[in-house]
Amino acid sequence: MDQLGAITMFVTTADQGSFTRAAACLGKTTSALTKAVTHLESQLGTRLFERSTRRIALTEAGQIYLASARQVLLQLQQAQEDIDRLQQEMCGTLRLVAPPSFAPAFLNAVCYGFLERYPQMRLEVQLTDEFVDLLGGGYDLAVRDGPIELPDLIARPLTANRILLCASPRYLQRRPLPVTPETFAEHDWLIFRHPALNPHFWRFTLDGERQRVAQPVPRLASDNYDFLFGALLAGLGLQLCPQWSAAPYLRRGELVQLLPEATLDPEQFGPQIHVIYPAHRRHTRKHQAFIECLNQYLDAQQLH
Repeated sequence: MDQLGAITMFVTTADQGSFTRAAACLGKTTSALTKAVTHLESQLGTRLFERSTRRIALTEAGQIYLASARQVLLQLQQAQEDIDRLQQEMCGTLRLVAPPSFAPAFLNAVCYGFLERYPQMRLEVQLTDEFVDLLGGGYDLAVRDGPIELPDLIARPLTANRILLCASPRYLQRRPLPVTPETFAEHDWLIFRHPALNPHFWRFTLDGERQRVAQPVPRLASDNYDFLFGALLAGLGLQLCPQWSAAPYLRRGELVQLLPEATLDPEQFGPQIHVIYPAHRRHTRKHQAFIECLNQYLDAQQLH
């Protein structure tokens, strides 16, 4: 049996905590992973996993072997990347994860530009609002807002996560009532529902004073930002939008910023968007090339 392949299957099984999930990650059958782990156990003369009908768990020997196995795979991967850099080639696969709302705002354009610039590169992009473990999931990069203080990861700021109050000219023509905290309840609102956001109050600074206002009853609420953003452009109401999402529409006059003097609290999303990657990949060329594409696009859109 291929020893390196067996080690890879063992490490993935340990990371996923399940033969079934590991098989799905690697595109192999559960029986192939079971056979690989059994092969390693036979070579080592000890069990690497304690198995039951419901779960598997590393034995003490398995924990020791896992630490060494990770180093073997890491060193081999680093050697391959060193060879790629030596040959001045950009090839292989870059796996990244980001929230779905980043895609139409800027990530689509960045990915398209990256693939055009580096024709031998491939991208795998997962779009999800759920927290994804970069190391455990085998991802190369994440573009993320919110808490980023995680071990063994480097976080580089990309752009400010400034929140704007916006409406379309169509809505403002239909509802010419001034937009102030005192008139919020008289307007139609499009409100994004997310576990990181307070569902009852908004906090902002206006005229040097920190204020808290009750959220009005929404005309339309959703946990999908892009769905709400489409309603905003269609003139259905007011919405709080990140600047990175609204900027191109504001430049084209498709949206209007309201209360520009107010500083709205991004809450748990944090003040910055970050690109995040494992510390051991800090010098990997494909990572740096993708980050360069991100920065160049954001510079061109005046979002830095």
